[in-house]
Amino acid sequence: MLKGLTRAGLGAIENDEQFLKLASDAGFDSVDLNAKALIEQYGQEGAIELFQRYNLQLGSIDLPIEWRADEEAFLAGLPALTEAAAAARKLGCTRCCTYVLPSTDQMPAHFMALATRRLRICAQVLGAYRIRLGLEFVGPHHLRTAWKHPFIWTMQDTLDWIDAIGEPNVGLLLDAYHWHTNSLTVTDLERLQPHQIVHVHLNDAKDLPVDQILDNDRIYPGEGIIDLPGFLHALNKIGYTDFVTQEILTPSAPTESPEELVQRSKKGYAQVFSAAGL
Repeated sequence: MLKGLTRAGLGAIENDEQFLKLASDAGFDSVDLNAKALIEQYGQEGAIELFQRYNLQLGSIDLPIEWRADEEAFLAGLPALTEAAAAARKLGCTRCCTYVLPSTDQMPAHFMALATRRLRICAQVLGAYRIRLGLEFVGPHHLRTAWKHPFIWTMQDTLDWIDAIGEPNVGLLLDAYHWHTNSLTVTDLERLQPHQIVHVHLNDAKDLPVDQILDNDRIYPGEGIIDLPGFLHALNKIGYTDFVTQEILTPSAPTESPEELVQRSKKGYAQVFSAAGL
């Protein structure tokens, strides 16, 4: 498996090149970044040279379209999606991800019909550039009642929805935090096939009852109570060999420097990967 970083939780990084250097110096394999913004700043050849210089891959981009709101906003965002997909492909990226909130103010059946159609269109646009779409179920209990109506928050419901979307390039963004807050087990992971997983996020949780864990209060791998060695071992067992990327959401900006935080990430990854026998 390839070890990756997002900028989340790493403090005040000045620019993308500093982020790439920090990731490279710490021995990571990939970063998640905005490909279009990178090309706009450095040019296509310049951006490619940056990844080559730091021996990194572009793991995933975020889905740059508002698929949760009204139809006008969705349709207006389609050109940006095409541009983002084209830029990602130029930099060798084959993954694009979005999250699915576990509750909504819209009527659930109506929202499900709209969201299914919209995500199918997104998958078709991305598929034209040979990019997969990852859907992230969100597990923390406080978000299940943050809006009026419950929506999707389990892995199985997300897999069922992926089947309903019906495009072959759609799969899971599997986040260890949401796996934990859903009280899922290693056995649940072992039932998956590797092709069902588009991307993976790694992070840890504080020692709290699972129904009290907040989405934006995550900690570094190996510093909490999530069975990350079991999580990684199960992924390895089913044959998943792609990106495992850190994402640390915090309620406030960290006080440590980005250099210190990336080294903390490196230490955490080494700890949990070693404990998983990897």
